[in-house]
Amino acid sequence: MGVSFLTPEHEALRALARERFTALEHVEGRPDAALFAAVRASGFFPYLAPAAFGGALPHVDVLSLCVLREALAWRDAAADSLFAVQGLGSHPLVLAGSEAQRRHYLPRVASGEFLFAFALTEADAGSDVASLQTRAEQTAQGWRLHGSKRFISNAGVATHYTVFARTGEGSRGLSAFIVPADAKGLRISPMTLMGEHPIGELTFTDCEVETPLGAQGEGMKLALGTLDVFRTTVGAAAVGLASRALHEALAYARARRQFGAPLASLPAVQALLADSAVELEASRLLVHQAALTKDRGQARVTYEAAVSKLFATEAASRIIDRCLQVHGGNGVVKGAVVERLYRDVRALRIYEGASEVQRLVIARHLLV
Repeated sequence: MGVSFLTPEHEALRALARERFTALEHVEGRPDAALFAAVRASGFFPYLAPAAFGGALPHVDVLSLCVLREALAWRDAAADSLFAVQGLGSHPLVLAGSEAQRRHYLPRVASGEFLFAFALTEADAGSDVASLQTRAEQTAQGWRLHGSKRFISNAGVATHYTVFARTGEGSRGLSAFIVPADAKGLRISPMTLMGEHPIGELTFTDCEVETPLGAQGEGMKLALGTLDVFRTTVGAAAVGLASRALHEALAYARARRQFGAPLASLPAVQALLADSAVELEASRLLVHQAALTKDRGQARVTYEAAVSKLFATEAASRIIDRCLQVHGGNGVVKGAVVERLYRDVRALRIYEGASEVQRLVIARHLLV
């Protein structure tokens, strides 16, 4: 390893995370409740809230979240997703919650009593957030939600959903609401994807909710502000998956013998391993640089987050593909670590802004 952006405190956190997450080694078909209990028991939810509300640090530290997500993803992509979505769903509270809302929710986020989800995506509104159609109507008693959400991680295990709905027209006509999982008028339907983690659809029919989170019409600002923090951490998860794949490929190449010698002695295999190591190092540095830029006080890191997520997730897909190639036929056997990683990594190039959207963000920044 060369230059590092990690402080001694971050290094200590990484060592602690690696130690505590050892118990999270992937188990095929692990029940959602057991997975949540394991992640909660690791004791890192406090890093998702400020110290004033039960958190671990004075402010949410993005580099710490990256350290934690890399360590989690190395062990179990589903556990990493659960941890990350707890942060996504609760971060709008950090950004704009009232004092009463923060004191009620955030200590319970930090303790793991509450598990949040981030409900933004719809069937016809993925990357194009401004086109979402779920509506919130004001009534004499409060607000009612009508509509549906799709691809919502933590659906079915979350206790609360941060839901973005239309309260007006245009990009300034979106607002955010906190919806308990047991709210009347909310129906949750599970979905099954190629990777293993809880995900589903939400349907709202005359679903009664409280006042908006933050000011009415601030939903787009809250969504983008939250993604500005957590998009970088997607890159960290990609680094964790890719690092695990390279670890497995190195061990396999040393142990497997072909043509009378270890695979590791073959120049073609060495090239696969070397290219993977280079991209992994570059990915980690870009992720840590983007995180540190945010932590040092830059208000918006949309460009830096887009660069790090785009490079790290695309590189992780290439790295894991190479590492599976090193394993040959054994790499595609169901249950092989690299086979699981091959499935797990694919979604990272889509969620929180597909790679094509990140390229648009980067290009628009360059062309200003």
